[in-house]
Amino acid sequence: MTRTVNPPAGQSALPDLIVADLDGTVLHDAEVFEDRDITRRSIDAINRAHEAGCRFAIATARPVSTGLRFAELLPVDAVIYLNGALIDFDPAASDFDMLTSGELPEDGHLVKIGFPASRACEVCLDLLERMPDLKLGIVMDDVRYTNFDVSVYWKTQTFRYTDFHDVPDGVADKITIFPAPDQWDALRPLIPDDFEVSISEGVMWMLMNPKANKEYAMRVLCERMGVPLARTAAFGDDLIDIAMMRAAGRGVAVANANPQVLAVADEVCPSNNEDGVAQWIEARLG
Repeated sequence: MTRTVNPPAGQSALPDLIVADLDGTVLHDAEVFEDRDITRRSIDAINRAHEAGCRFAIATARPVSTGLRFAELLPVDAVIYLNGALIDFDPAASDFDMLTSGELPEDGHLVKIGFPASRACEVCLDLLERMPDLKLGIVMDDVRYTNFDVSVYWKTQTFRYTDFHDVPDGVADKITIFPAPDQWDALRPLIPDDFEVSISEGVMWMLMNPKANKEYAMRVLCERMGVPLARTAAFGDDLIDIAMMRAAGRGVAVANANPQVLAVADEVCPSNNEDGVAQWIEARLG
């Protein structure tokens, strides 16, 4: 692992594609989730890189409701929402209504990688039968169908109380679970084999289609763009970023990243609150 901002000797200035996580990576921290934000320095650096021919994509666990505004501030060539459950290959052709309608446009620029809502309800009901106090919900078309008040975690996200017998039909994006610390060990063996588990910020468990992850989304994106993986750089801070960073030509961790992320990174740039991604780009633009 190289702890550097300046490009290693012999490495070209910019990759062909940058894929960056948002929370803890590009965005500055804040006391509450809704106040996390991007600085003018980061916006300007990413714009300069884009003008220099480097394509840019966001890869975030955020849904459209909290991720779209950052996509609208940046020169995005693609956006990976919901950790890979929704991929927008042409953000200029999309708006909030399209992204959250559950309908896929005929041109194929939106891809959903989920599972039937009926299957999600089966899983939630089974988990609650075994662990009645578990806080969980289903995310579908930017609505959270939950058995608890999600404003404890997010103040602005739409949610509906459910007993998991009244969730509408559709393609669900993920099941989210907020287990108490003493529930973790009991929960692990109850996760069905047809779901992959990712844990975000050490708090939220996400049960997803095994193909709904940032690494798979980045591979599909590179294939569509005709960009070799070797010509990519992926930035992250959390465990859900590791596979994406390993698959990229350069996996870059911000200095505030989880120790396991720092251990696998090819490079480490300054922290998110120091605009580390922007500094990394600026060093390569000169």
